[in-house]
Amino acid sequence: MSYIETSIYKSRFGELIIGTYNNKLCLCDWYYRTMRDRIDNRIKTGLKADYINKSNSLIDRTITELEEYFDYQRKSFNVPLLLVGSNFQKSVWESLLSIPFGITQSYKTQAQNLGMESSIRAIASANGANSISIIVPCHRVIGSDGNLTGYAGGLAVKKRLLELEQDMFIKE
Repeated sequence: MSYIETSIYKSRFGELIIGTYNNKLCLCDWYYRTMRDRIDNRIKTGLKADYINKSNSLIDRTITELEEYFDYQRKSFNVPLLLVGSNFQKSVWESLLSIPFGITQSYKTQAQNLGMESSIRAIASANGANSISIIVPCHRVIGSDGNLTGYAGGLAVKKRLLELEQDMFIKE
């Protein structure tokens, strides 16, 4: 049996479950999110592996990079990623990686950039299934009217992350 090594990280924004497989980050997600079981099952099935509570150097590095981000010292992440999902989901998550730090974009713009303007709901659903929060920045996607919409960590956390990124520009 293969294993996904996992650890719980209690950040100032909430608890995250961080997981690695074959020295790549496959999980950095809000521990108390509503879709926790569905996300975990997708990752375990996709990797044909089970979770084991065990820290490692990549988990430690991920936590360090997250803390640097929270402390206004990091705008991008360098940990190797392993996106686990359908090809469609992976394309949506990869598009999230192209949203610049401190910038928001609407689901509609994301759909246009992917050349799938008629698939806004499916794209929003894929964003909601993102299992690498913050690092794959789904918090940067907002409604077309500028309002904050769904986020696995909660709208209050989404607002705080966006404010953190705006504040970091001011601190430069």
